Amino acid sequence: MAGNVISTARIVPGLLEQLGSGSGKASRPSDGESAGGFAQELGNMLKATNDSQLDSAALQEAFLNGEPVELHQVMIKAEEAGLTMDLLLEVRNKLVDAYKKLTEMPL
Repeated sequence: MAGNVISTARIVPGLLEQLGSGSGKASRPSDGESAGGFAQELGNMLKATNDSQLDSAALQEAFLNGEPVELHQVMIKAEEAGLTMDLLLEVRNKLVDAYKKLTEMPL
């Protein structure tokens, strides 16, 4: 599992920082913070994906308007946005599979 996080961090640099886990390890909340749990992490991931998509769209629009933006920057940002979306979809698929397995378990 840790290997997947490290390889994802290599593919999408800055993703772990966007998700708020900096080092890739679970951090304990300080006295002023409350433990958000899985729901908060999922919300952070959704926000990071949305921000990445919006940044990519803004950079593409700037490029099309003739602003001084390099094509390689536009392509890198678009690829990063696509990868974060793919990661989010895979997490969603795993959650749906886990839910289905739980509902099919006999009591």
